[in-house]
Amino acid sequence: MASWGCAPGFAIGQELSDQTLRQFVRLSVGGDRVRIRLSNETGSQPLVIAAAHLAVAGREKGSIEPSSDHVLTFAGSSTITLSPGSLVLSDAVDLEVQPLTKLAISLYITRDTGLSVMHLVGQETGYLSASGNQVSQATVANATTVAERYFLTRVEVSSLENTGTVVTLGDSITDGRGSTPDADRRWPDRLAERLNERGLRLGVVNAGISGNRILHDLPEMVCGPSALSRFDRDVLSVPGAKFLIILEGINDITHPVGNNLPEQAVNPEQIISGLEQLIARAHSNHLKVFGATLLPGEGEPEYTAQTETARSAVNQWIRTSHMFDAVIDFESAVRDPQHPTRLRPDYDSGDHVHPNDAGYRAMAEAIDLKVFEGR
Repeated sequence: MASWGCAPGFAIGQELSDQTLRQFVRLSVGGDRVRIRLSNETGSQPLVIAAAHLAVAGREKGSIEPSSDHVLTFAGSSTITLSPGSLVLSDAVDLEVQPLTKLAISLYITRDTGLSVMHLVGQETGYLSASGNQVSQATVANATTVAERYFLTRVEVSSLENTGTVVTLGDSITDGRGSTPDADRRWPDRLAERLNERGLRLGVVNAGISGNRILHDLPEMVCGPSALSRFDRDVLSVPGAKFLIILEGINDITHPVGNNLPEQAVNPEQIISGLEQLIARAHSNHLKVFGATLLPGEGEPEYTAQTETARSAVNQWIRTSHMFDAVIDFESAVRDPQHPTRLRPDYDSGDHVHPNDAGYRAMAEAIDLKVFEGR
């Protein structure tokens, strides 16, 4: 089952060569075997990995527990080259990991990558060496830090106790923009904690991409392919996927305005049509689909009266269409009762669009866990 994931954006990250990259992830469910998925799907140059290691994170920032360090192989080889457009799964390693364990994945990249496949909003510090192979070192010496994700898109675990995976498809609000870095306080993180507290052995994969839209790509930014075009890659390919939460649509409304793209302006009916397509594709693959209402954003410069009208129309359809298997009312959880078109001040990260840690927690707490039971 997938226990952690992120969705790759376009290849606009920094070029890497003869460097060790160490990245950290927190699992949602545990198991006794672990493997990773690497992506060069949007890259234009070969990605040459001369060594890859996986370990449990150490107590010090950027460190690993040396006794847990494992060499990763790919069809038995310790090296792998990913051609542009390709992805790879590592061989599984025997490693007992508990739910909510933090792992470190270290890659030694030899050849110049060109612009790297990147996920912008990592909300987790990574460490990049100046040069050389340091994948087995307790800490990466003379490292610089990166806030983005590079190449790593999934961690999968094997356990007879796990029952499936929840995929959260969304934009920067699902991505966790505005939450505390290195603290795992996005709303999907809190959902994973709640599922574990309830004893539900369901993984949670965060397929949010900041700026993402349902209907249109935005290549000049890091918003990644549209939800419709990346749906097979980021949802249907997730092993064990049983449930899908969709929180998408606000950027379809606001981005054409903010980025001067009038030809990409859409109306609520077009957004709804896109959501219907996502629902149909998920249902045809036996996933239950939960629709999440769009959050208010008055106070942000691009948020206009027309934005609010369109957002309200989409939310009305989400609540009343009966197209979803269940509705998650995020809007009601975080809006200001005295000013419903704004976020509650104590839930606002400061930009009037993205919640803070408390707001993301309130969103996760608004999900009725009964929707995940009985299947």
